[in-house]
Amino acid sequence: MPFDPISRRTFAKLSAAGALAIATPTPAQEAGATPQKTQQNKLKYQEETRAKRIAWWTEARFGMFIHWGLYSLIGHQEWVMESEGVPIPQYEKLAQHFHPKPGFATEWAKLAKRAGQKYMVLTTKHHEGFCLWDTQLTNYNAKQQGPKRDLVREFVEAARAEGLRVGFYYSLMDWHHPDGIRCATDEAARKRFVDYTHGLLRELLTNYGKIDILWYDVNQPLTTEQWKAEEMNKMVFDLQPEIIVNNRIKAESRPWESCDTMNLGWGFQLHDTEWKSPKRIVDDLTTCAQQGGNYLLNIGPEPDGTVPPASVTILETAGKWLATNGESIYGTQGGASVSFGNYTNFTRKGNTLYIHVYFWPSHTPAAQWLDFYQPPTVVAIGGVRCKVLSAKLLKTGKPLTVHQDAISLRITGLPEQAPDSPTSVIACECDQPPVVDHHAIRPEWPRYKTNMS
Repeated sequence: MPFDPISRRTFAKLSAAGALAIATPTPAQEAGATPQKTQQNKLKYQEETRAKRIAWWTEARFGMFIHWGLYSLIGHQEWVMESEGVPIPQYEKLAQHFHPKPGFATEWAKLAKRAGQKYMVLTTKHHEGFCLWDTQLTNYNAKQQGPKRDLVREFVEAARAEGLRVGFYYSLMDWHHPDGIRCATDEAARKRFVDYTHGLLRELLTNYGKIDILWYDVNQPLTTEQWKAEEMNKMVFDLQPEIIVNNRIKAESRPWESCDTMNLGWGFQLHDTEWKSPKRIVDDLTTCAQQGGNYLLNIGPEPDGTVPPASVTILETAGKWLATNGESIYGTQGGASVSFGNYTNFTRKGNTLYIHVYFWPSHTPAAQWLDFYQPPTVVAIGGVRCKVLSAKLLKTGKPLTVHQDAISLRITGLPEQAPDSPTSVIACECDQPPVVDHHAIRPEWPRYKTNMS
């Protein structure tokens, strides 16, 4: 069955999706916005190495995004400078009060490892224009201001110490640089600002060894041609031949990623307590894997680098679940399902179908009338387009009983209470790569005569 990774299931509950290994930077989307479709320019030097470069990433499935900068000191999220109109001379003062604690990056990396995440992406320069590394191109940086340290280097070393892949987020848009907006109408300013941008990227991709991901954001106010984007990306690949270049655009027939937050914001928001449940986070991760994508889950550390306790709890819960159920996420292929389940989600790897049960379906009142729901706990799925040979619980390894006809798969031998949290996973060995499509059974269902006048 052909597989279209996006059109069959729109991720309305997630933020904008990202498509990997693009050739030019394109506009980013804020949370909840519709991802923009962009032309994919296929360059030979990228295409020749794409499969090799992307192999680890498609195996990984789960990464940590980190939004952290001067805005963290205000605690009103990362767009505060523009959204509240803070005067630049006042905002600049934050740089002298930005004092991350020793070992902040080690705490992040160890947390990512416990969470089962395989890579980390840090906002090295967000829209505010403050550089977290020791750049020679501006004094508006962490080495020359309050921290007096190269925070990017600390991040890189901490991630590598935990065996995690390293990613740099970089915002092309800059609210602080004097040429950051006049470059749109002043040719001399454009040349200066483009040179500055290329120079910052060159530093990031030269000074820290092998970098695995470059995550572009917001190309305003210039066009692709004005940014000299092809020249910029050629430089990126010359410096880092194995890098993956990412951005937030509409995913099509290529590897993709959805980035999301655990509450309502990206950068630290002091009073935002709208935390997503671990069940929601695990299900969103599963949904990404179901469609062949990755999940980049954000933390917004406090000014000193401390991760909010609620974020720690959510990530550690996800990590404990992955320690048991990781085979149902890592290295999975997309296309497990083309339809929704009532309490289930699906992933697949080879001929194995993983049924993720996030609401345990025991003791429906209808069981007293319908044999279909006997014994008291039944996992039922319509439209499994393969033959299921065997099934077991991943949590315990307990073999389960399979009942299957052309319409429905019923699994019994299950405990009355969910065996795992926040979701339980059933692994089904099938006779071919499995697909779940309950819509497909409509014309196949035996229809019976009813009393109609």
